[in-house]
Amino acid sequence: MLHNRKSMQPTSFPIPNVSPADQTAPWYHGNISRKEAEIRLLHKIDGSFLIRESTHYPGDFTLCVSYQGHAEHYRIRSQDGSFSCDQEEYFPSLSMLRSCRCRSTVACLTYELGGGDLSDFSIQRDELQLGEVIGHGEFGDVLMGSYAGMKVAVKVLKRGDHVVESLLQEAAMMTSLCHENLVKLLGLVCSGNVYLVTEYMSNGSLLDYLRSRGRQQVSKRQQICFASGICSGMVYLESRNLVHRDLAARNILLSENMTPKISDFGLARRANNLTVEDATGRFPIKWTAPEALKHNKFTSKSDVWSFGILLWEIYSFGRVPYPRIPVEDVVRYVEKGYRMESPEGCPSDMAKLMLMCWSFEPENRPTFADMYAMLQMFELSVQ
Repeated sequence: MLHNRKSMQPTSFPIPNVSPADQTAPWYHGNISRKEAEIRLLHKIDGSFLIRESTHYPGDFTLCVSYQGHAEHYRIRSQDGSFSCDQEEYFPSLSMLRSCRCRSTVACLTYELGGGDLSDFSIQRDELQLGEVIGHGEFGDVLMGSYAGMKVAVKVLKRGDHVVESLLQEAAMMTSLCHENLVKLLGLVCSGNVYLVTEYMSNGSLLDYLRSRGRQQVSKRQQICFASGICSGMVYLESRNLVHRDLAARNILLSENMTPKISDFGLARRANNLTVEDATGRFPIKWTAPEALKHNKFTSKSDVWSFGILLWEIYSFGRVPYPRIPVEDVVRYVEKGYRMESPEGCPSDMAKLMLMCWSFEPENRPTFADMYAMLQMFELSVQ
């Protein structure tokens, strides 16, 4: 029985005449599933490709090509030691087939994809124990779980291909991130149902915390620490050229020691990867910058606008922004120059910072790095 060099899983069928050179090529990924191939091709430019063993046709292979944000899959038939994508032209090796580029593919085979990416975060289903439901999201329920002896949060998918793609996109984004104010990805289960496993945040969302405690229990010191910690995480994202696009108190989670951590990267994108199609999805109007809503223009400066709304949430103890203004009228009000009044008891310096975030022209808004320096100064003045 053969073992695949990438996954080290036993292969039930002998590999037909795959040369040692082909088996060690960076584009040959061996015995991986369709879902795993799609994970590895996420966020790769058009023409990125890999070849894997076929799941449905043992002894054959599958060519997987990244094209317009998706992975296209093409069967490679094996016959008498030769290989073909179209059953018209056969090649004596996979490498020759690759170099000649199959006529039936939608994109030129240009960029060889080596191993790694989300494969390093793969978790076997039997390693994960699921518990009670602790939350609900756009794509499915969030469950308490146990993995490697620790409590974890597990996002479980609802059915639907677009849902799977969205969750894998979120996971792919999270693999490259590491900061104390960002929720940490621990792993991904791709066999059968798809599960996204992250660190468990025992104090829940910042929004729920603010609403349940109120001004009687949430101190000014806590408020500034929340603001500073979130801003620190956004400085990191800004430095990585990443736009979150859904920054709000509901998407900030609190750890056991009350560290605020940014979560929900389902809408996050690299700033130079945003397209009109990306931008026309559903966005929370009361948190989204006017240029993003009207012109589909998302940048770190649109995240700055959202951060200003988040500050307002912190100092209003979780009230809904733009109270008494119908959501369909918010953009019109903002374009005419309306800005929310600062919440009762909000420090004047923080109120000024909110207004800076809400400058109509994006270039007039501060950067997250600028704001973090300001918040550090504010923090020193709060006892």
